[in-house]
Amino acid sequence: MIAATSNRSYEIHEVAELTGLAAARLRAWERRYAVVRPTRQANRYRSYTVEQVALLRALARLCEAGERIGDLVRESRDTVIARAEGRATDHSPLSLLLEAVKRLDRGRLTHLLDQHRRRLDPLRLGREIILPLGEVIGDLWALGKLSVAAEHMASEVVVQRLKAELAAATPAGPVLQAACLPGEHHEWGFLVMLLELKASGWQVEYLGPDLPLSDLADAAWTTGPQVLALSAADPANVEARLPELRRLPRLLPPGTVVVLGGQGIGGAGAKLRRVGIRVGVESIPALPTPGTPRIAGRGV
Repeated sequence: MIAATSNRSYEIHEVAELTGLAAARLRAWERRYAVVRPTRQANRYRSYTVEQVALLRALARLCEAGERIGDLVRESRDTVIARAEGRATDHSPLSLLLEAVKRLDRGRLTHLLDQHRRRLDPLRLGREIILPLGEVIGDLWALGKLSVAAEHMASEVVVQRLKAELAAATPAGPVLQAACLPGEHHEWGFLVMLLELKASGWQVEYLGPDLPLSDLADAAWTTGPQVLALSAADPANVEARLPELRRLPRLLPPGTVVVLGGQGIGGAGAKLRRVGIRVGVESIPALPTPGTPRIAGRGV
């Protein structure tokens, strides 16, 4: 899901990841068809807006269906967006969900999610329903085709559902404490990831969005997590908080592993690793061998 933050910008490697379009193809589309015109940073790197990324995702979706970019650029932006939305939702459970979101019908959206939950386990609900819905909603919001009220309503319903799933039947495994960085409010993808970690045996303690790092450190001394997992969607926010993040590992119980993931990593990965913060969900350590005694506050 593209973070619904109007001033968020993306470098070309991030756009390639979000759209599935190779960087060389993005440059070719810009040169030949002027599909979008990214601005240039001081270092001459391209910088794409949220709206531009959403439009490129719509074009990519239609090209994947066999259409030609040379034909698509002759169509109006609104036509491309409408047809891409149809391609993403037609003949899928997303169409009814998206209709409920657009109508601000909280009851209908909740009922539809309840129906999907009855036939799917929490992991499949997250992967097959919630994440694809979030992508479509994020794109439509970025392109001005979905109101802020609709996006907020959908987020409230979905986040409430995911938190309920996360709180149910918590396993007695090692503790993984999780939260969004201060200033961060995008929870959908993070909560789905936490459900996957819970399914793999972690006892996930989610503290919520926009948490001060000092409070997270205090909580860690109470819960004794083996991992502190943090999420960030905005690279500018991560850069601004690097001084706090540098201090964080020293404030935690000995052996606690700190992992930061999300689109907000941007170019800060090397800086974070240098101060002992792991980057990306794949860097979360493997669970201890069953039967290994656990000491509160110690790492795996």
